[in-house]
Amino acid sequence: MTKNLLEQLRDMTVVVADTGDIQAIEAFTPQDATTNPSLITAAAQMPQYQGIVDDTLKQAREELGKDAPASEVATLAFERLAVAFGRKILEIIPGRVSTEVDARLSYDTEGTLAKAREIIALYEKAGISRDRILIKIASTWEGIRAAEILEKEGIHCNLTLLFGIHQAIACAEAGVTLISPFVGRILDWYKKETGRDSYPPAEDPGVQSVTQIYTYYKKFGYKTEVMGASFRNIGEITELAGCDLLTISPQLLKELQSTYGELPRKLDPAKAKDADIEKMPMDKATFDRLHAEDPMASQKLEEGIVGFSKALEALEKLLMERLARLESEETVNHAAADLFRVYDLDGDGFITREEWAGTDAVFDALDANNDGQITPEEMAAGLGAAFHLAAV
Repeated sequence: MTKNLLEQLRDMTVVVADTGDIQAIEAFTPQDATTNPSLITAAAQMPQYQGIVDDTLKQAREELGKDAPASEVATLAFERLAVAFGRKILEIIPGRVSTEVDARLSYDTEGTLAKAREIIALYEKAGISRDRILIKIASTWEGIRAAEILEKEGIHCNLTLLFGIHQAIACAEAGVTLISPFVGRILDWYKKETGRDSYPPAEDPGVQSVTQIYTYYKKFGYKTEVMGASFRNIGEITELAGCDLLTISPQLLKELQSTYGELPRKLDPAKAKDADIEKMPMDKATFDRLHAEDPMASQKLEEGIVGFSKALEALEKLLMERLARLESEETVNHAAADLFRVYDLDGDGFITREEWAGTDAVFDALDANNDGQITPEEMAAGLGAAFHLAAV
């Protein structure tokens, strides 16, 4: 019997679920999973997870005391909630879960180190080995330096928001466990820059970027794993068959699962060994120069940090409102409207993909009519439900 594309992909690549929805993870049984604030925001509003959210808020309030500001309780609750979802996910999957450091610390090495150690301590307190956790950090020079120190402490890292070969080389030389180059966001930038509507999968700039990184790593024997992320279509995924790992949204996992046909291996370490490329030494001066010379990488990194930071702020706001409801028994009905205002940067009544700058799976779920923008009505109607429906 012919295997579907997802089954064939699993024969050569570790499949990771890009979702905080535990039910979606149960449906697709990936090896690993990854979460971030915007995914947790969506999951936290689903009725089936309200118990986890409420218990986490109550524990944070108890820990900080009744006089602590709601904002401090919400910040602590986010950290606890990320770990709570991570623990639930680890009950299902055999591998690792990625848990993200506060994106607002992306240019703060010491702050990133402190937060990463706190996250690991929470997992270990719950009896979970650090070998099953990947600390997710933005691929700034400061973030990479923090990851280098953490790796020496036995804390494994997933370097995200990676768009350029200079970031990838710096990560490999720092000895990080895994990197997550963002395929779809690279494509977005080139489509906007060139005015093209589409690219064939083999010519997709995001696909070419991951292929270049994979080839470099295998050519020079780096142990750092490559995990392609942020996909727009299954053509990008099939073109990277053979990559170490691929993190895929539930919507695209479902499409792969329902599609049949031959899936040839595109990335092969043996072929990479024969590539005619030279090794590139990487220090801060070289990193800064190459980053400045690459407008796509520099713009998308900064945009991603802003987007992830806004997603965290939106989640903290939602948690503050939930806390108010728990403590005063007053119903808060304005979460969707408040979240919309956070992301509608120019106040024109629509959220574009560039403004959202959060997780692509959530944007696609909220964008009900697939016109590339989210209206207040779409936000209100679909923030929790659409993401859930996309995963089942």
